[in-house]
Amino acid sequence: MSERPPYYSIALVSALALAYEILLMRLFSIIQWHHFAFMVIALALLGHGASGTLIAINRQRLLARYSLIFCSCVALFAISTPLCFIAAQSLPFNAEEMLWDVRQGGYLFAIFVLLALPFMFAASAICLTFMQYPRQLARIYSVDLVGAGLGSVGIVGLLFVVFPQTALMMIGASGLLALIIATYELQLQRRVLLGTGTILIGIIMLLAAPTVKLNISPYKALAQTLRISDTRVIMEQSSPLGLLSVVESATIPLRHAPGLSLNATLEPLLQLGVFTDGDNMTVITRVPNQIRQLAYLDQMTSALPYHLQGTERVLVLGAGGGADVLQAQFHGARTIDAVELNTKMIELVNNQFADYSGSIYKQDNVKIHTGEARDYLSRSNQQYDLIQIALLDSFNASASGLTALSVSYMYTIEALALYIDHLAPGGLLAITRWIKMPPRDTLKLFATAIDALHQSGMEKPKQQLVLIRSWQTSTLLIKNGVFLADSLKAIRIFTEARSFDLAYAPGLARTQANRYNVLKRPLLYDGAVALLGEQRETFLAQYKFNLQPATDNRPYFYHFFKWSTLPEILSLKGRGGMPLLEWGYLVFIATLLIATVVSIILILLPLYFYRRIPVPNQTGISNGRVVYYFFAIGLAFVFIEIAFIQKFILFLHHPIYAIAVSLFGFLVFAGLGSLWSNRIPDRSRKRITWLAVCGIVLLSVVYMTCLDRLFGLLMAAPASVKNILSILLIAPIALLMGMPFIRRQLTCPVDDNYVGRL
Repeated sequence: MSERPPYYSIALVSALALAYEILLMRLFSIIQWHHFAFMVIALALLGHGASGTLIAINRQRLLARYSLIFCSCVALFAISTPLCFIAAQSLPFNAEEMLWDVRQGGYLFAIFVLLALPFMFAASAICLTFMQYPRQLARIYSVDLVGAGLGSVGIVGLLFVVFPQTALMMIGASGLLALIIATYELQLQRRVLLGTGTILIGIIMLLAAPTVKLNISPYKALAQTLRISDTRVIMEQSSPLGLLSVVESATIPLRHAPGLSLNATLEPLLQLGVFTDGDNMTVITRVPNQIRQLAYLDQMTSALPYHLQGTERVLVLGAGGGADVLQAQFHGARTIDAVELNTKMIELVNNQFADYSGSIYKQDNVKIHTGEARDYLSRSNQQYDLIQIALLDSFNASASGLTALSVSYMYTIEALALYIDHLAPGGLLAITRWIKMPPRDTLKLFATAIDALHQSGMEKPKQQLVLIRSWQTSTLLIKNGVFLADSLKAIRIFTEARSFDLAYAPGLARTQANRYNVLKRPLLYDGAVALLGEQRETFLAQYKFNLQPATDNRPYFYHFFKWSTLPEILSLKGRGGMPLLEWGYLVFIATLLIATVVSIILILLPLYFYRRIPVPNQTGISNGRVVYYFFAIGLAFVFIEIAFIQKFILFLHHPIYAIAVSLFGFLVFAGLGSLWSNRIPDRSRKRITWLAVCGIVLLSVVYMTCLDRLFGLLMAAPASVKNILSILLIAPIALLMGMPFIRRQLTCPVDDNYVGRL
């Protein structure tokens, strides 16, 4: 065995383990729902915990065969990475069925165990190395964390080039490369023969990548659409921002016009559906021969603002396939700015389907901007006659509560205030959403608009808001000014001609609010009036769903769940009441419970039965105190890291970027902090540790109070600058967070530094 630790293979395994963790988040966003990212973090921690238990029980035997065990762990990590995911997604798990099908809990348990295995193998290889080479501990730890940090950003770059399932196989093949490197670093016999066989297996894995299919949840819109006769996916594009699936139906052509008036006589043009991660459909519309063929776009609730005043300059946020741009063109908008975050979506419209779409984003009066909506507006001084947000981030999953834990900065008080600030005098902000009954997000949006108007210095929300609804959609208008008599008359003409209902308008009587799409009572009108009245807080407290406006500090617009309503909803189980349940929230709770059960079975119970095994400890400090100390550090590390990830989502515009940059910053600089702290003399360690903890607390308080303001000042910076600034902001606190891992020469069964890695 070599006297030198296998630094290169350690770095590569660490990078691949973190890459695998982030990749799992993307994969679960596609096959299930993106809030399963919480589960992936739990999986990683579970795998590391199980590794610690395994090593604690078999420490001496494993270290006696270190080289063989290390290489075996690396090999098992490489092979299990793709195989465990393929096995896990073959299980018939559906999150939506967990409350009435007890088998789903068993399936989720099995998924936990399967997907935790690769993390356990990777952690075992690294942890054993810490124990085998205690004198090189600081350098091993530094290599480990730097490798992990590079892996967290490397996978994001890779996902711009390959599909997620291909990236999965590439991680497995790269794990085999780490095995070959390890055989040379540890000077194993027959390493040439072993390397040759490993290369062949890696080639087979890469060649098999195209055969790996993602089993998308049957409750997602893409899976449901593909049930239509002769419907097929004709193209897919992938990036870290989402997997785009272009769908066409030869027998029953797609015709998507949300909330189309039942009085409409002209049918929509032929369209292609574009799904992001199997849901959130937008459409690419076939180029019309004549502009009047787009007249159906005037029969939707989102067309209302075009009938009230001149809309020469229009901003479309979340342009997608371009339907809202076509609507603006039909109504004679002189200039149209369209903002779309996903460059792959723009490429589909402008390049791959240019002939089909007429290259609408390349037309003279249209300017397409790549970026996030708030980022674009923070960099723009332009004022608009109309800002249109039509069904953006309003996918079908929200109807069943599966987005309850979604972080959305599009519909916070601060976001709406920003939109209002970019309206020209008399300009309109129009937001269209699906109708859900009993009303939830429509009323929550209305409440948010009231607070946003107040934040923008406007004190007459009763005269500045109009809400209409069709049988399927609602459109909220927010005016930079008050609605005058001529505008109100135009609104009534528009709604009556299309059999839309006025849900709220200045001076509207209750008897006028429920005429065409009749409900037992005018729920939206009653809610809007209550939110504008003096009894607002009482109404919010007594309403069966959470309608408190979202803020940038609590950006959970889709969280409507109240525990007080759970018994009533469950009592309606046999009468179609389950769609009222916020599934995402309860699935998260179920995931937490199952993670706890798995942790007890795989970590705590084995340790309990083997608790009498003596654990060498040369510090004079009880092992219990050591465990509690590093448990507290690890817990604080995770909490601070997750808090930063959420904060950086707004700044970096997408969760995957926030996760990658935050992990990179925390892992690399925490490793440097720990490396430096190990050089501190023993007599100064206690004092330095206390200073580091005080520094962490102080910086946390400063960031809590100043970070939002700082982000506001820097929001207009280019993306590359924001990434660098984010890392620089993380660096000081991460350095300090690595310093409490100061330790004497311990021979504990589990390396305590490793607790805070994830």
